[in-house]
Amino acid sequence: MAKFDEKHNYSGTLICVEGIDGSGKSTQLVLLRDWLKSIGQDVIFTEWNSSELISQTTKLAKKKNMLSPRTFSLLHAVDFADRLKQVIAPALKAGFIVLADRYAYTAFARDVARGVDSNWVREVYNFAIKPDLAVYFDIEPKAAMDRICANRAPKFYEAGMDLKLSNDPYESYLIFQDRVTKEYQKMVDEYGLIKLDAMDSIHSKQVTIRKMLKEVLQSKGVELNDAI
Repeated sequence: MAKFDEKHNYSGTLICVEGIDGSGKSTQLVLLRDWLKSIGQDVIFTEWNSSELISQTTKLAKKKNMLSPRTFSLLHAVDFADRLKQVIAPALKAGFIVLADRYAYTAFARDVARGVDSNWVREVYNFAIKPDLAVYFDIEPKAAMDRICANRAPKFYEAGMDLKLSNDPYESYLIFQDRVTKEYQKMVDEYGLIKLDAMDSIHSKQVTIRKMLKEVLQSKGVELNDAI
């Protein structure tokens, strides 16, 4: 398996979306998945912290607010490694298009924002497969919080309450997510993430993503003849 900074040789295609909660990345990936399925493409969808092996342990620990930043990081790394081995790599070998709602970049942003050493986190995920396309949805934390709060209050770890940045979850959210956003901004150049304005319309963003995906697939000799 190639290192994270090396292009993979699998016949399949790996696409991931990144961004803080409220950026609209998940909505875009679901739309992309449904479109690809509608035109007969083989698609696998995978989400952050969804491994059957470890996700329940992580959820229980989060519920009890008993995770240190380093422990939080390691649990997510185990979850990622299991999904990579059991879901992502096999699907790529079989020629599927793999759509990942968050990838290793999430750890690079969140864990470092929690004070974990950036080099250490990157070394932990050095086994990861490099995506063929990584899209980052850029949004100001205040705009993201407004979207989230239309339906619910910020969650404990989402707001960085474990870091004791503020007793006010809303203020804590803005401080913590600002840190996360700054780490994502660094990765645009470091890893070549494609930055999109999360405030653009849903339709505009979807059209852009489909065009980029078509270009990636064409470079692999795969043609999508269906209109965008």
